[in-house]
Amino acid sequence: MTTLNPEDWRYSVAPMLDWTDRHCRYFHRLLTAKTRLYTEMVTTGAIQYGDRDRLLAFDKAEHPVALQLGGSDPAALADCVKVAETYGYDEYNLNCGCPSERVQKGSFGACLMLEPKTVADCVRAMMDVTDKPVTVKHRIGVDDRNDYGFVRDFVGEVYDAGCRVFIVHTRSAWLKGLSPRENREIPPLKREVALQLKKDFPDCIMVTNGRIETIDEAREVIDSGMDGVMVGRAAYQTPWMLTRVDEEIYGVEHETTRIDVVRAMTAYLNEHFPEDIQAWRATARHVNGLTLGLPGARRWRQLLSDPASFKNWGPDVLLKAWTSVYGE
Repeated sequence: MTTLNPEDWRYSVAPMLDWTDRHCRYFHRLLTAKTRLYTEMVTTGAIQYGDRDRLLAFDKAEHPVALQLGGSDPAALADCVKVAETYGYDEYNLNCGCPSERVQKGSFGACLMLEPKTVADCVRAMMDVTDKPVTVKHRIGVDDRNDYGFVRDFVGEVYDAGCRVFIVHTRSAWLKGLSPRENREIPPLKREVALQLKKDFPDCIMVTNGRIETIDEAREVIDSGMDGVMVGRAAYQTPWMLTRVDEEIYGVEHETTRIDVVRAMTAYLNEHFPEDIQAWRATARHVNGLTLGLPGARRWRQLLSDPASFKNWGPDVLLKAWTSVYGE
């Protein structure tokens, strides 16, 4: 594995199912050059038996981009990493944090924290077939296993397998009785647990995840001693915040305007998806929040959710909607 640079994980956008697809990531990359981007979770079965190009293809402009995998079989995970290597990902992340019932039935996600030796075997198998970083995203506890010793021992087992990057969702996962949405809100947020893990594993890159909603809050977490933050819904719902990341988190300039972004996304759709209405619709959904807080934002959202817009404007839908609301 190549030498790891903590700066590579200083700020990232979380893998979010049905949200962080390739169109979303291309959009986010226009807003920030430095942020690390993650795919939606892709299961090993989907890669082994599904449409690999649809699942794994991405634009080179998205780099750095990581593939998050869902699975618990070391051999299957290794096979999927070998397949994904041909697409050029920068990182492979194992999901040990998702609490959904569907994921539990597949014996992966957060329930894997109860099987640290299995996770260690998975990490070893993945590392054997790539020189890219293999990382783990996990919770701080599962159901009644929420003492610090539980997560410390989990990280220790996976550390011994060679993993050196841990993304710590600082809530426990309650697999019994709570929905995935409730798991994002009800278990208490305990960022101090991630900070203690950093102290106990100082040579690891430790990233805090969980309700980080502003750039100022991200800086506070990093300044507390963490290597980085992973931001989820705030980055998706208020995407313009990402335009502050490069300067305020990394100290480099990245200037753009909303109309620049709209024009670039329109060119992207025309070049790569000129006949794909599903791509137009997905992209329109991802850029909904681009005008948040501006006059005309409601009309912008209405146009991007109206079937007539796609019928009349095709891959130019974003630019036409913009000019309809804001002019040239």
